[in-house]
Amino acid sequence: MKCELCAYSVESCRVASLLGVDRVELCASPSDGGITPSLGTIEEVCSISGIDVSVMIRPRGGDFLYTDEEFRLMLSDIRHARSAGAKGVVFGVLKADGTVDVERTRLLVDAAEGMETTFHRAVDMTANYEQSVLDIISTGCTRILTSGGYDKAMDGIHNIKKAVSLSQGKIEIMAGSGVTSACAAHLAEIGVDALHFSAKKVIPGGMSYCNPHISMGGTTAVDEFALRTVDENEVKAILTIIKQ
Repeated sequence: MKCELCAYSVESCRVASLLGVDRVELCASPSDGGITPSLGTIEEVCSISGIDVSVMIRPRGGDFLYTDEEFRLMLSDIRHARSAGAKGVVFGVLKADGTVDVERTRLLVDAAEGMETTFHRAVDMTANYEQSVLDIISTGCTRILTSGGYDKAMDGIHNIKKAVSLSQGKIEIMAGSGVTSACAAHLAEIGVDALHFSAKKVIPGGMSYCNPHISMGGTTAVDEFALRTVDENEVKAILTIIKQ
């Protein structure tokens, strides 16, 4: 069993390395569900010893139906991630009808030759989950990150089981979304190759003054002066379960 931390900062990646996490999925913008981080961030994280780095290749938030220009950006970002020293890249491309865009996915896999490739939870947004798993296998991706077509992996565990069965050793299946120490053992039991988790913890920022009349993101629902970090105790608990 491998473990992967969804990380949004260099600090989180350093913590992951110190605690013995196998791999980080490096992203930016958690409010968008993860997009491509800056080149500077990628370079800094790739300099951390003892951990594999997979970089999110996603030019924007929203759906996974990309324009030609956005797709060219994805190809360019793969080249940048490779040059920075990343071991892998993470992406997902769909067609308007809710099927996997097999042709474009193969182009991304080819562009990432020599690197590990993860098809992310775009698979959970498809119209036919089992067919999508088979389509992704045909593209040559290294692994699939999936919650089984549901919001949380435990809710979609029956579909994740089907993905494990369909994989037949041709692709790795990694369960993610809502993975905590409370459910890690249940997910591990179905035979997935890895678990993906964030172990998110929010802490106050260092500002002593916070202007109460403005929100840079346009909503007061998010505390823009709070910082996202990693709950080390939760990571340790999940690792203990996985490594047993």
